[in-house]
Amino acid sequence: MSALAALSAYLPQGPGWLPTWQLIVAVTATLNTISNVTSVAASRKLYNNAPGLVNPLQSRTFGIWTLTSAVVRFYAAYNIENKLIYEMALFTYLFALLHFGAELTIFRTARLAVPNLSPVIVASSSLVWMLTQYGFYVRA
Repeated sequence: MSALAALSAYLPQGPGWLPTWQLIVAVTATLNTISNVTSVAASRKLYNNAPGLVNPLQSRTFGIWTLTSAVVRFYAAYNIENKLIYEMALFTYLFALLHFGAELTIFRTARLAVPNLSPVIVASSSLVWMLTQYGFYVRA
Protein backbone atom coordinates (compact mmCIF):
# COMPACT_ATOMS: atom_id res chain seq x y z
CA MET A 1 0.00 0.00 0.00
CA SER A 2 1.40 3.38 -0.94
CA ALA A 3 1.83 6.17 1.59
CA LEU A 4 -0.78 8.26 -0.24
CA ALA A 5 -3.34 5.45 -0.09
CA ALA A 6 -2.64 4.95 3.61
CA LEU A 7 -3.04 8.67 4.27
CA SER A 8 -6.27 8.95 2.28
CA ALA A 9 -7.93 6.46 4.62
CA TYR A 10 -7.69 9.12 7.36
CA LEU A 11 -9.08 11.99 5.28
CA PRO A 12 -12.75 12.97 5.58
CA GLN A 13 -14.96 10.82 3.38
CA GLY A 14 -17.88 13.26 3.13
CA PRO A 15 -19.10 14.59 -0.21
CA GLY A 16 -17.60 17.69 -1.81
CA TRP A 17 -14.57 19.68 -0.65
CA LEU A 18 -15.97 21.28 2.50
CA PRO A 19 -15.01 18.37 4.80
CA THR A 20 -11.42 18.51 3.55
CA TRP A 21 -11.39 22.29 3.97
CA GLN A 22 -12.60 21.89 7.56
CA LEU A 23 -9.70 19.50 8.21
CA ILE A 24 -7.14 21.86 6.65
CA VAL A 25 -8.39 24.78 8.74
CA ALA A 26 -8.49 22.62 11.89
CA VAL A 27 -4.89 21.46 11.42
CA THR A 28 -3.76 25.03 10.72
CA ALA A 29 -5.57 26.25 13.84
CA THR A 30 -3.92 23.54 15.91
CA LEU A 31 -0.48 24.65 14.69
CA ASN A 32 -1.45 28.25 15.43
CA THR A 33 -2.42 27.17 18.94
CA ILE A 34 1.06 25.78 19.55
CA SER A 35 2.54 29.03 18.32
CA ASN A 36 0.36 31.15 20.60
CA VAL A 37 0.82 28.98 23.68
CA THR A 38 4.60 28.91 23.39
CA SER A 39 5.26 32.53 22.43
CA VAL A 40 3.64 35.96 22.19
CA ALA A 41 5.20 36.63 18.77
CA ALA A 42 2.28 35.29 16.72
CA SER A 43 -0.31 37.21 18.76
CA ARG A 44 1.74 40.39 18.46
CA LYS A 45 1.67 39.99 14.68
CA LEU A 46 -2.13 39.69 14.78
CA TYR A 47 -2.64 42.64 17.11
CA ASN A 48 0.00 44.66 15.28
CA ASN A 49 -1.44 48.08 16.16
CA ALA A 50 -1.14 47.44 19.90
CA PRO A 51 1.59 44.81 20.42
CA GLY A 52 2.26 46.15 23.92
CA LEU A 53 -1.19 44.91 24.98
CA VAL A 54 -0.24 41.35 24.09
CA ASN A 55 1.15 39.45 27.05
CA PRO A 56 1.76 35.74 27.68
CA LEU A 57 -1.62 35.25 29.38
CA GLN A 58 -3.53 36.86 26.52
CA SER A 59 -1.53 34.86 23.98
CA ARG A 60 -2.21 31.55 25.74
CA THR A 61 -5.91 32.41 26.10
CA PHE A 62 -6.09 33.18 22.40
CA GLY A 63 -4.32 29.88 21.70
CA ILE A 64 -6.88 27.90 23.70
CA TRP A 65 -9.73 29.77 22.00
CA THR A 66 -8.16 28.79 18.67
CA LEU A 67 -7.79 25.17 19.80
CA THR A 68 -11.47 25.06 20.78
CA SER A 69 -12.41 26.22 17.30
CA ALA A 70 -10.03 23.63 15.81
CA VAL A 71 -11.69 20.79 17.72
CA VAL A 72 -15.15 21.82 16.48
CA ARG A 73 -13.81 22.01 12.92
CA PHE A 74 -12.16 18.57 13.23
CA TYR A 75 -15.54 17.16 14.24
CA ALA A 76 -17.19 18.97 11.33
CA ALA A 77 -14.66 17.52 8.88
CA TYR A 78 -15.69 13.99 9.77
CA ASN A 79 -19.37 14.63 10.58
CA ILE A 80 -20.27 17.27 8.00
CA GLU A 81 -23.85 16.06 7.64
CA ASN A 82 -24.59 16.37 11.36
CA LYS A 83 -26.73 19.51 11.72
CA LEU A 84 -25.54 20.40 15.22
CA ILE A 85 -21.84 19.99 14.43
CA TYR A 86 -22.22 21.82 11.10
CA GLU A 87 -23.87 24.77 12.83
CA MET A 88 -21.27 24.81 15.62
CA ALA A 89 -18.48 24.93 13.02
CA LEU A 90 -20.31 27.69 11.16
CA PHE A 91 -20.49 29.73 14.37
CA THR A 92 -16.73 29.34 14.93
CA TYR A 93 -16.18 31.20 11.67
CA LEU A 94 -18.78 33.82 12.52
CA PHE A 95 -17.16 34.47 15.92
CA ALA A 96 -13.68 34.65 14.37
CA LEU A 97 -14.91 37.11 11.74
CA LEU A 98 -16.64 39.26 14.36
CA HIS A 99 -13.57 39.17 16.60
CA PHE A 100 -11.05 40.12 13.94
CA GLY A 101 -13.43 42.61 12.35
CA ALA A 102 -13.91 44.33 15.71
CA GLU A 103 -10.18 44.39 16.42
CA LEU A 104 -9.56 45.98 13.01
CA THR A 105 -12.43 48.49 12.99
CA ILE A 106 -13.70 49.15 16.52
CA PHE A 107 -10.88 48.52 18.98
CA ARG A 108 -8.15 49.28 16.43
CA THR A 109 -5.68 46.90 18.05
CA ALA A 110 -4.89 45.59 14.57
CA ARG A 111 -4.22 47.22 11.25
CA LEU A 112 -4.62 45.45 7.94
CA ALA A 113 -1.63 43.23 7.21
CA VAL A 114 -1.06 39.64 6.09
CA PRO A 115 -1.08 38.08 9.60
CA ASN A 116 -4.57 39.41 10.45
CA LEU A 117 -5.93 39.45 6.90
CA SER A 118 -5.51 35.68 6.64
CA PRO A 119 -7.99 34.77 9.43
CA VAL A 120 -10.48 37.33 8.07
CA ILE A 121 -10.32 35.76 4.62
CA VAL A 122 -10.57 32.20 5.99
CA ALA A 123 -13.44 33.08 8.33
CA SER A 124 -15.45 35.05 5.77
CA SER A 125 -14.99 32.62 2.88
CA SER A 126 -15.70 29.61 5.11
CA LEU A 127 -18.79 31.30 6.52
CA VAL A 128 -20.15 32.08 3.04
CA TRP A 129 -19.29 28.57 1.84
CA MET A 130 -21.05 26.94 4.77
CA LEU A 131 -24.12 29.17 4.52
CA THR A 132 -24.53 28.58 0.79
CA GLN A 133 -23.96 24.82 1.05
CA TYR A 134 -26.04 24.22 4.18
CA GLY A 135 -28.81 22.41 2.29
CA PHE A 136 -26.34 20.18 0.47
CA TYR A 137 -24.64 18.92 3.61
CA VAL A 138 -27.40 19.10 6.20
CA ARG A 139 -30.49 17.20 5.23
CA ALA A 140 -33.47 17.42 7.56
